[in-house]
Amino acid sequence: MTSPAPTSATDARRRAVCPGSYDPVTLGHVDVIRRAAALHDEVVVAVLHNPAKQGVFTPDERRELIEDAVGDLAGVRVEVFAGQLLVDVCKAVGADVVVKGLRSGTDFAYELPMALMNRHLTGLETVFLPGEPSFGHVSSSLVKEVVRYGGDVTGLVTDRVRDALVARLQADQGN
Repeated sequence: MTSPAPTSATDARRRAVCPGSYDPVTLGHVDVIRRAAALHDEVVVAVLHNPAKQGVFTPDERRELIEDAVGDLAGVRVEVFAGQLLVDVCKAVGADVVVKGLRSGTDFAYELPMALMNRHLTGLETVFLPGEPSFGHVSSSLVKEVVRYGGDVTGLVTDRVRDALVARLQADQGN
């Protein structure tokens, strides 16, 4: 996908999209967003919401938790999108690249067909960043499961995310 032609020197920016459900954002996600921000002038963290799926946090709550985690980064903004293809999200924000973090070969096997389809549809390129090894075992699903059963996820998510998860999941269980 080609970005619109720049109309001034300030429009010639390298803009990337870091898409995900981020339910919740983990420190692995934060690592990838920080590294993407170092490689691009602007990064749009796209919270993708599928209305058919029920998450722990609402899309707006996810946006707030991400903003809290990466609010110190210049050139990073967080937006919520629903019911759109990723290629359309990228077109809407003027991005010409998607950045995805990979923890393992399993992630690569899952992400590669989507990257190839996006390139087939519009020419949109995907850049894969290897995840920080210390977060290789961390996923949003696993973090939720650990908290649901009383485990401690300190050091895997921000303190604010941890506290929000504990409050939400304990409330759901009637504790």
